[in-house]
Amino acid sequence: MASSAATKLRYRRWHPLLAILVAFSLLPTMIAARDDQDGDRVGFLPGKPGRPPVSQFSGYVTVNEHNGRALFYWFFEAQASPAQKPLLLWLNGGPGCSSVGYGAASELGPLLVNDNGTGLEFNEFSWNREANLLFLESPVGVGFSYTNTTSDLDNIDDRFVAEDTYTFLVNWFNRFPQYKNNDFYISGESYAGHYVPQLAEVVYERNKHLEANQNTNLKGFIVGNAVTDVYYDENGLVEFAWSHSVISDQLYERVKNVCDFRIHTRTEECAHAMNLVYTQYDKIDIFNVYAPKCNTDESALSSTSDSTVEMNAKKKFKRLRMYTGYDPCYSTHIEDYLNRMDVQKSLHANISGWIKDRKWSICSYSIFDNYHDNIFSVRPIYSKLVKAGLRIWIYSGDVDGRVPVIGSRYWVEALGLPVKSQWQPWYLKDQVAGRFVEYEGLTMATVRGAGHDVPQDKPEEALVIITSFLSDRQLPTKNN
Repeated sequence: MASSAATKLRYRRWHPLLAILVAFSLLPTMIAARDDQDGDRVGFLPGKPGRPPVSQFSGYVTVNEHNGRALFYWFFEAQASPAQKPLLLWLNGGPGCSSVGYGAASELGPLLVNDNGTGLEFNEFSWNREANLLFLESPVGVGFSYTNTTSDLDNIDDRFVAEDTYTFLVNWFNRFPQYKNNDFYISGESYAGHYVPQLAEVVYERNKHLEANQNTNLKGFIVGNAVTDVYYDENGLVEFAWSHSVISDQLYERVKNVCDFRIHTRTEECAHAMNLVYTQYDKIDIFNVYAPKCNTDESALSSTSDSTVEMNAKKKFKRLRMYTGYDPCYSTHIEDYLNRMDVQKSLHANISGWIKDRKWSICSYSIFDNYHDNIFSVRPIYSKLVKAGLRIWIYSGDVDGRVPVIGSRYWVEALGLPVKSQWQPWYLKDQVAGRFVEYEGLTMATVRGAGHDVPQDKPEEALVIITSFLSDRQLPTKNN
């Protein structure tokens, strides 16, 4: 006992010196991180409004040196007190669509591409009012992200994406160590319904085997219009189409009779019936059934003769914009802006010449076509991470026909979680903004009148949702 006490006493005497020695040993690493950080800072950005100031960084983080694989990111510090604000990673789905093109430039970032693609405008409802925002182009092959090993592009599936994204986070935190201890949340939409919970699971599991000071400070995740479970999502898609007068009673009954969505591989009869369902969306936008449809280059995207499930899903490539000057073909403006050489130079993008022989695209056809979507359901991950105590929210725009709220309600109910508060409206400016239900460990919310990309269609409502999520508060239930 005496020896132990003496050891502790000697440790206390030497502790300040040890701290100084450790600090000096880490100094080269800290300086290198600061140099990398400074190299990624975005100063001048063509077409950027002069005020307010936006602190931003962008560039590449290597995730596999041997294969020459690197992912592109765009990071915005919080508008106020970034050291105290949480870090929020945003991922778009597809699979194969760009979080820089959608999330950052047209949905929730502070700088949105304007209506003619010539510059940027400030987004007063940006989520960086509440968090430091990190947008990642993932998987490799999307947007500016690249690999020097072409076989990588043939092996992409959910596990590949989760591992690459985790490696990106580890290396990004090495470059930005000042955010290592901030509360960390993961967010996204659409097929990120797979990416987000699977990444959260990887982080959660890796944290178990790391020292406390090496852990990623994961607190929870939130995902919108989330692809989650084939059985419930597909049933919801068909029921939504029928209940919103998109398909006939006869086609609805036919799908119910010939399709068993519990089976991962569809029969020929089911595939044909589902193609007929998608065909009914040829003249309207499946991602927002009450919005005008973009008809630009429609023939290049789909036709009655080749209206397969895959071709219709590619209609996401032409997106809708619902505010500050409506333009139903808005994604073409994003591509115009991000393909400018001066913009790419300012963002430190395309330094490898990855897209030298092609244009930057808001979505990648090749990734979509070759992606190995072999996970039938991510519901078990929800059950696991609810038990782990993570904060979990999902939200749905209620006029999305591609991943409808109907299917999401089905799979959430199938989790079997006890209800904390019943289904009820939430409010914004004396109007019902949506509805929500709280379970033990999970909150589900809807956004009234929003389609597949909620922050784009209803930016102010989306800001209320993310603010409530990050602050762990219930959505506003009083009409004031």
